Amino acid sequence: IWVATFNEVGTHVSIGRPVNVTRRSGYDNQPAFTADGRAVYFTSIRADAQADIWRVPSTGGALTRVTETPESEYSATRTPDGLAISVIRVERDSTQRLWRFPLDGGTPSLVLRALRPVGYHVWVGDHLLGAFVLGAPNALVLADARTERVDTLARNIGRALVKIPGRDAFSFVQEGDTAWISEVDVRTRTVQRIAPAPPRADYHLWTPGGQLFAASGSRIWLRVGDRWDLLADFAELGVRGITRLALSPQGDRLAFVAEDPGAP
Repeated sequence: IWVATFNEVGTHVSIGRPVNVTRRSGYDNQPAFTADGRAVYFTSIRADAQADIWRVPSTGGALTRVTETPESEYSATRTPDGLAISVIRVERDSTQRLWRFPLDGGTPSLVLRALRPVGYHVWVGDHLLGAFVLGAPNALVLADARTERVDTLARNIGRALVKIPGRDAFSFVQEGDTAWISEVDVRTRTVQRIAPAPPRADYHLWTPGGQLFAASGSRIWLRVGDRWDLLADFAELGVRGITRLALSPQGDRLAFVAEDPGAP
């Protein structure tokens, strides 16, 4: 997992030199910033082959284990109330459901009892969330954590689910001959195309100012009008295969996942 400074002034966006903050061989994935932006939650698999949530300072430093359970936890995400993280838990019978882990160490609880198998999720308000449900094909659903109402909105989607700042909406990638970054308006439950994704760009994000960027290979691209402009290329640092992206709540740091620099 790499972290870089991030700056947006008007329409100008810049990214600083990233630092590898996990610095180890093995599976470290799915970064998400803490509310104050000073640390990053991530999923890590260690020698016990168990997936747990860990935390690392945004500038690098000692790693802290957040969950240590007989189950595996993935995709830590801050809950809207700021009091917990929600995670995808692989339960002992391999069921994948969405759970809530209080930050004060309280007892974990289910967010959605019936929805399964959940792969990824994004909060779009205090009780609404978008979820990637595994299947053939995979499905995009809008779920209400209060009522457990679930509406299927699209199928054959990618793994990136991203809140659009300042709006009751989130975006995702609709796969096909051309992969489209599309948005869901949670009030109307309508889906609308935004832009074709750059080639091999499975992940995207929005800046606090509402600008769209995406990653592929060693490069990060910014959407300018009807084209993608190169924002940064980290090939000289040994970065390759950029996947997951996360922006701090303050909009001043970017985290991303890349292939192990030491891997063949």
